[in-house]
Amino acid sequence: MAMGRRKQEDQTKMWVAVSELPRSASHPFYEKLNGMLEKAGFDEFVETQCRRFYAKKMGRPSLTPGRYFRLFLLGYFEGLDSERGIAWRAADSMGVRGFLGLAVSDGAPDHSTISRSRRLIDLETHQAVFTWVMQCLGAAGLIKGKTIAIDATTLEANAALRSIVRRDSGESYQEFLTKLAQASGIETPTRAELAKLDRKRKKKGSNQDWEHPHDPDARIAKMKDGRTHLAHKAEHAVDLETGAIIAVTLQAADQGDTTTIQRTLPEAIEQLIAVAAVTDDRVRTGEEVVTDKGYHSKQVVLDVQALGLRSYISEPDRGRQQWIEQHAERDAVYGNRRRIRGERGKRLMRQRGELLERPNAHLYETGGMRRTHLRGHENILKRLLVHVAACNLGLWMRTLTGIGTPRGLQDRSAALWALFFTLRTHLRDRLASPHRPAINLRLFAMPTRRFELLPFVA
Repeated sequence: MAMGRRKQEDQTKMWVAVSELPRSASHPFYEKLNGMLEKAGFDEFVETQCRRFYAKKMGRPSLTPGRYFRLFLLGYFEGLDSERGIAWRAADSMGVRGFLGLAVSDGAPDHSTISRSRRLIDLETHQAVFTWVMQCLGAAGLIKGKTIAIDATTLEANAALRSIVRRDSGESYQEFLTKLAQASGIETPTRAELAKLDRKRKKKGSNQDWEHPHDPDARIAKMKDGRTHLAHKAEHAVDLETGAIIAVTLQAADQGDTTTIQRTLPEAIEQLIAVAAVTDDRVRTGEEVVTDKGYHSKQVVLDVQALGLRSYISEPDRGRQQWIEQHAERDAVYGNRRRIRGERGKRLMRQRGELLERPNAHLYETGGMRRTHLRGHENILKRLLVHVAACNLGLWMRTLTGIGTPRGLQDRSAALWALFFTLRTHLRDRLASPHRPAINLRLFAMPTRRFELLPFVA
């Protein structure tokens, strides 16, 4: 057989019909998502919210509000961690360009345009977009509001530990160690001597003494994998009945769970009140709070009770406690202990372990925001709010179509092919050996809820 050779390329065509352009497999998901957003009036809402940030004639052409927020939604659905990555993906994929409403002749937005728009649009507008998505979920019956579960995780900051400086004098870590070495009698210390001196010091990474000069909000903290980094703390409130994220806050990484819950829990209740206002009070405004043992303290349990909520907070083994002049705290702690030992308490604890860690994996591992590329809590929270809103939109899409991300469409086709080959192999073995037990088709049964199938695009 003769070896194939590369053919001489024809001259580039001057005109190409749009229908002849290749379409990627992600089109069905984004087309369905765009249809949902348009039906709910997304573009009209964000244009109304952002009207005051735009001028009729000033500077270079800007991003429309709908396209700006869709770019941040894209960061979650495509697992992109930076604005540069979002801009590159928008220029690379025809499916993404269709989602953003870019014509064939339009250029993709540059990352500097995205970051400039983010700085100009304030944090309250991003929070309004998050609340709008919450209200859409409430109207779709995906927010119940009865049981609130709270959990936190750490995000690696866009700052290096070697760049930290003293809060009091502004000197770097290297300069500080050199002064310590000279004070101990070493006139010209080497790097090895400085490292040896540093190893002997205790509590050398105190956030009260050190800060990063370009990101003062970052704090020295231990990450989930045991490494020490400058980090931020993201805390979520989740509707434990549906899995929807009803609130997210960004706080200092050195603050404990008993401190950060004082801000996240009221934020979750405010969001539920906003959702209940547009759903004719079909959504409750919080009745139960479920957390892990890191949130347990006398004051926290008492504060939750003061808000009119039942607490289901895992209690650590602290031994026998003293309740001198703390009768209210004692009654609250004993009531919480009684509830978590009951049948409902045990069931909620199992659900917490199953559902509460899932948003962290979706948002930061698969979603690509475990490491932030922005600095300052306000900037990071702007991106995080839309990122979490995209996760909620994915939950809405999953209830309608069975697919919550563009990759889910690919996974579904792979699962169908796997089911086909499994049935084919079993039928072949069954014909070869009639005495083989019959296959249990219930193992391959589809979910009972009805799905609206997405159109297949070749």
